[in-house]
Amino acid sequence: MKIGFIGAGNVTRTIGRHLITAGHSIVVSNSRGPETLADFVADLGPGAVAGTREQAAECDVVILATHWPKVPEALKGIDWRGRILIDATNAHMDPKPDISLAGVTRSRAALKAKGRTSSEIVAEMAVGARLVKSISNMPMAWIQDFSPNKPRSVIFTSGDDTEAKQQVIDLINSTGLVAIDLGSLATGGAMHEVGAPLSGVEFHFVRRLR
Repeated sequence: MKIGFIGAGNVTRTIGRHLITAGHSIVVSNSRGPETLADFVADLGPGAVAGTREQAAECDVVILATHWPKVPEALKGIDWRGRILIDATNAHMDPKPDISLAGVTRSRAALKAKGRTSSEIVAEMAVGARLVKSISNMPMAWIQDFSPNKPRSVIFTSGDDTEAKQQVIDLINSTGLVAIDLGSLATGGAMHEVGAPLSGVEFHFVRRLR
């Protein structure tokens, strides 16, 4: 598959490498233009190219991997109708992400006050997108083993479009990571968004041999 990334940070670097290793190709975009991404895509190697946001959005699946304050601008001006969009953001409410316990608690409290999960808010901004929440439940440092024998780390997934969610699950599973379906954006998203019980907890899938 061809996967587009909006945002060129650690999520894109890590998940992009897993995808390329699994045989997929990726298009990386940022707010400054593809000419600023030459070193970034060169580091990822063959299978990665730089593009505009619009080019990234034309891919089979699009991964939103920006800081939370940049989400509205990242989604702006693109017709999202019918597109599979993975929300890989974490809703830190501070202008600069604050991953301290106090910062995460403030972010979580602000979302609860709005009565919606962060991905429901993203879905409202990306009108018509087939939105799936995934990838954001752990620090990327935990999944930077790209070898065939890497741990089968669990990536939680939630969404309201069953078919889109299954495509995302299949995509994640193709990398050797393991996607676990937690249900809808409202129910599942509330379990693995930033500050939730399943956020920042490391799980590995182990197959029991009889």
